[in-house]
Amino acid sequence: MTALILGLLLFFATHSARIIAEDRRARFIARHGLAKWKLAYSLLSLIGLALIVWGYGQARAEPVPLWLPPLWTRHLAALLTLPAFVLIAAAYVPGTRMKATLGHPMLAGVKLWALAHLIANGTLADLLLFGSFLVWAVADFVSARRRDRAAGLVPPKGTIGRDVIAVGVGLIAWFVFARHLHAWLFGVAPLA
Repeated sequence: MTALILGLLLFFATHSARIIAEDRRARFIARHGLAKWKLAYSLLSLIGLALIVWGYGQARAEPVPLWLPPLWTRHLAALLTLPAFVLIAAAYVPGTRMKATLGHPMLAGVKLWALAHLIANGTLADLLLFGSFLVWAVADFVSARRRDRAAGLVPPKGTIGRDVIAVGVGLIAWFVFARHLHAWLFGVAPLA
């Protein structure tokens, strides 16, 4: 469990710089440049992610149950991850209405993904992993929207055609991941 906690702390420390240390981030970039910031950010994030994956795998080997989710929560989780994948796709498809409306569809998708997994899993490791992602995504979403408003950022309106592309990409990614990759990577087949 220690590796999982360390990984979460490192991953979220880097990903929360704009929430809790915007001025330090800006000073680092001014002093060392954006390229060095991105390099440090990426390296620390990768180390944190590796520790999360390793630590979660260890914790799953010796689970500490907190509650026993009913079987139907697995179906609800599979259903909730579908719009999560669409929202994450919308973050990368330029010119979507979803992005214009939400501002940060990636964070909205992470919130749904984390909530879905919290509903369907009941161990201490699940609570730590998915609960921390949910709390972080909520905090980062609020912070990002506040920064957008302060900067007077008005996203382009977006088109329905771009939303259709994002929905299509999200649906395909969700199906491939849920039907094939999730069981291979994590040993759980959500659509089986």
